[in-house]
Amino acid sequence: MAVVPIDPVSDPRVTHRSALLNGHTYHYLLGVPADGRFKATIFLIHGWPDLSMGWRYQIPFLIEMRFRVVAPDLMGFGGTDAPRVPPNPISLYGYKRAADDIAELARQLGAPKIVLGGHDWGGFVVWRTAQWHPDLVTHVFSVCTPYTEPHKDYYSMEDLVKGPLPHFGYQLHLAGPEVEAALQSEEQIKQFLNGMYGGKGPNGELAFDPVKGVLIENLPKLGKGRLLSDKELDYYVKQYSRNGLHGTLNWYRAHKVNWEEDLELIDRKTISIPTLFIQANYDSVLQPSMARGMEKYLTNLSRREVNATHWALTQKPEEVNAIVKSWLEKVGFGTKSSL
Repeated sequence: MAVVPIDPVSDPRVTHRSALLNGHTYHYLLGVPADGRFKATIFLIHGWPDLSMGWRYQIPFLIEMRFRVVAPDLMGFGGTDAPRVPPNPISLYGYKRAADDIAELARQLGAPKIVLGGHDWGGFVVWRTAQWHPDLVTHVFSVCTPYTEPHKDYYSMEDLVKGPLPHFGYQLHLAGPEVEAALQSEEQIKQFLNGMYGGKGPNGELAFDPVKGVLIENLPKLGKGRLLSDKELDYYVKQYSRNGLHGTLNWYRAHKVNWEEDLELIDRKTISIPTLFIQANYDSVLQPSMARGMEKYLTNLSRREVNATHWALTQKPEEVNAIVKSWLEKVGFGTKSSL
């Protein structure tokens, strides 16, 4: 089941497209089977610090399964707009806005129903999109990111870090000013991305600690990581250098507005459509313990796991793809299926 990943610069299997969605321009990758016929449309939603290209092993695999595949860069990332906050509202970087933009892109592409796949922030986005747009979303799968229901009571990230989620300390670091200020030049961004994708120093130095955040002082010491090829790293650096890290880090600054907007979903906590959760057993942030009890709200849930870190999509692509394929076939997307 080995898949040749999408080439970031030029690949005949996908086209780079743009669309104006609710006033902002998005970049997205579009892949369609060669004969133009497909069973259904799947949207793949990435996380941080990733891009639509983070799905480079899954996109061709799903095209081969005869899906039309749409992978957008989220707000603030890659070729998508990255409005400054302020003067713009932080809600541009919230789940509700992302869900509405996904729905608008589906409308523009003539897709009345879609399947959603997410990873990292994209996982949070796809769960919420299924709740905000239940008539649009027919199936959801999430890699690494468990479902968390809307809460009536607000807990600040500071409270969560002091209490049950000390390993979310990095979110406070990313939401603050230091990381954005320290990673300005193309070389600094390259060191950062290289480190986040596996680069280590001569004495085992790392780029990231879940409790502390980005270990900025270590970045110049790091050797080449293995999760991005030279060509892929160059593409990521170019994309992140377009607008800097400001927009991408705004996702960590939207914690309160996400809670505020979630209040409208308090009576819609349950998701009854077919769902799949793939746990990465060695994820240091989205740890297995966080996924307990999801069956309470996900009434048609399938669970699988892979022995991978947070970067399961590229670290164990064949295993992830096999799990997704098996689930899609189980929930109705066999050879004769259409939607």
